[in-house]
Amino acid sequence: MRDHGATRRGRVPVRVLLRGDSDGWRSVVVDEDGTEEHADLGGPGVVWSAGGRDDPEPAWWARRLAETASALRLRVDEALTDRTFAELGVEAQVTWFAVDEPVAWEGLVTLREPDPARFPGRVPPFVVTLQPGRGALLPDATLLFTTTAQDAWATLTAVAERCRTPAPVPSFVCGWDGTRSVRVGRGSLSLSTKRGHDGVERIGEIHGERRHGWGGNPELRVRLDGIDLLDEPARDVVTLFRDLGHEVVVRSGLHVLPALGLTLYPCAGEGERFAGAALRDPLLFSGCR
Repeated sequence: MRDHGATRRGRVPVRVLLRGDSDGWRSVVVDEDGTEEHADLGGPGVVWSAGGRDDPEPAWWARRLAETASALRLRVDEALTDRTFAELGVEAQVTWFAVDEPVAWEGLVTLREPDPARFPGRVPPFVVTLQPGRGALLPDATLLFTTTAQDAWATLTAVAERCRTPAPVPSFVCGWDGTRSVRVGRGSLSLSTKRGHDGVERIGEIHGERRHGWGGNPELRVRLDGIDLLDEPARDVVTLFRDLGHEVVVRSGLHVLPALGLTLYPCAGEGERFAGAALRDPLLFSGCR
């Protein structure tokens, strides 16, 4: 494949290629003239070296490849549509087809009108209001720390339907009995559950995350005491909490407010805002449940 180096501004993409091989994952964008440009995938796990080893693939490797390919397709979608919006004022919608599943994919690009959420005030944000010691309020639901796992998963399913995103995805997180997350715009809302002494599995932690850049449609907002935790500069968020009399402890880059059960997660790199906020039930590990 040809690599023509620097991006030509204003190019109209028509196809995208994504392939994984022995050296990692690579993506190529093809424009209307047939010019090919290697796209920067970025992020961990994209490039690796086998180091000359020829070990057999473990049983879980195919599933891992499929999950990685799915995440990379989403990353390519977002990067490409952001670029076409910035350069052409339109969105790029990619329709993917498997060439050699799960390691080779081809996407056809369709240009469409820009998402209304690109323009401030056009689409209301999806606001998650954290309430220390109690849980969180959503636009159409309440997630209390007394909410059972079954009701919590049902609420996440309703969020996915409202936001027109895929169904909640379960994942393994050490220390929790269950964790599921749902996409909200380009962010995610995750719930983790823990089984109490009475044998009932309930919500133990509520986590909102959103990367740097445009927040998608709808944009996820996470608020506490009127503070936009993921929108205000991180330094200002910390100052506001300290001015309110809260202790803020820095641990391995995380900002922890012990009295509130709140943890704030930094952006990767040099981001000025927090990338995530998690509220934990203060009674969960105290023996009161």
